[in-house]
Amino acid sequence: MKNLTLIILALLWAASSLTFAQKNKGKQDTKAAEIKVPMSAEEWEYQAGKVEFITHKGIKAVKMDENSGNMLLKDFNFKNGTIEFDVEVNRAMPFPTIYFRWQDSNEAEHVYLRTGVAGKNNALDAVQYASIVNGVNLWDLQHEYQTAATLKINEWNHVKVVVSGKQLRVYINNPSEPNLEIPCMEGNTSEGKIGIGTGFPGQAIFANLVIRPDEVEGLPAQAAPDLTKHDTRYIRDWQVSVLDSLPYGKELNGFMLPKENTVWENISAERRGLVNLSRKFGNSKNRRVVWLRAKIKSDFAQRQTLKMGFSDEIWVFVNQKPTYVDKEIYYQNMRKSPNGRISLDNCQFDISLKQGENELLIGLANDFYGWGIIAQLEDIEGVEIIK
Repeated sequence: MKNLTLIILALLWAASSLTFAQKNKGKQDTKAAEIKVPMSAEEWEYQAGKVEFITHKGIKAVKMDENSGNMLLKDFNFKNGTIEFDVEVNRAMPFPTIYFRWQDSNEAEHVYLRTGVAGKNNALDAVQYASIVNGVNLWDLQHEYQTAATLKINEWNHVKVVVSGKQLRVYINNPSEPNLEIPCMEGNTSEGKIGIGTGFPGQAIFANLVIRPDEVEGLPAQAAPDLTKHDTRYIRDWQVSVLDSLPYGKELNGFMLPKENTVWENISAERRGLVNLSRKFGNSKNRRVVWLRAKIKSDFAQRQTLKMGFSDEIWVFVNQKPTYVDKEIYYQNMRKSPNGRISLDNCQFDISLKQGENELLIGLANDFYGWGIIAQLEDIEGVEIIK
């Protein structure tokens, strides 16, 4: 009898535990499926007096401008999933932005609208993705990550981003067809906060923020292949000198080449053949310079065409001889195609290679956003890039 009583009690406990688990599982599933984020002050971290919580067109919303800074959602850690929201701008200037996987102002991912092209439905830069790495917004090193979108002024624009591992899709005013597909996000973070903001003159009003954690619509988490990976013409393996300052108005010359006691460190290109110095050295408000060195072995004396993307100023020497100088200074309107952003379209020039080993030296200066180079030989015949 005693054993029977124990068995009955055990069965009752198991049944009640199962019911409790099922009830809570339902709540968790509902919560995971969709989180509607209130646009109310207690839900957000923000600068007091810099944002305004309003009712706009009958909807709870928040109004921001260029002085608002960023707002961060409290007590929520985002890894993967879908984020949707509506945003309205009052004129064609603000850059309404959604931040995700935000660790701090130095490390995050973000997508933003360039509303200055509203009405120009073929404009290539209406919506952009860029990573924020080591304190640098890498928008000028990631020009491929932009596209056209139909943007509206004084009306709601519906934005949807799907984040899955390394991949990203962005939808603007059309939830069935992505405007932008990012094969590999290049930030350092895999999780973090969600935030909103706008950086240029004019107002942006945000509303209807919905998060669906882990709902990725079948988007793979693994990065898609880098289509440049198998192109042997890229110069991927370099050595980089220590960081040095370069006062404004000063130019590099042959008397300033690296010495025998120069300290070098190996650095390799990332995806797209990009040597990303911002990831290594971070941000700076002052002009600074490094030397990059690569070795090229040629089977015979020849002239080669070198295509190069760079940010922001280069001085090129081959076997200690000055070969090429160029500048891409965005804020001085010295912009190379495509509109001051790094690309192999920036420049190309001939270099003279002797038979045997050749030294390619590039002085590279920067004081504006991303810092790096992309280098590709036009023809690899008779040439070996020494690692």
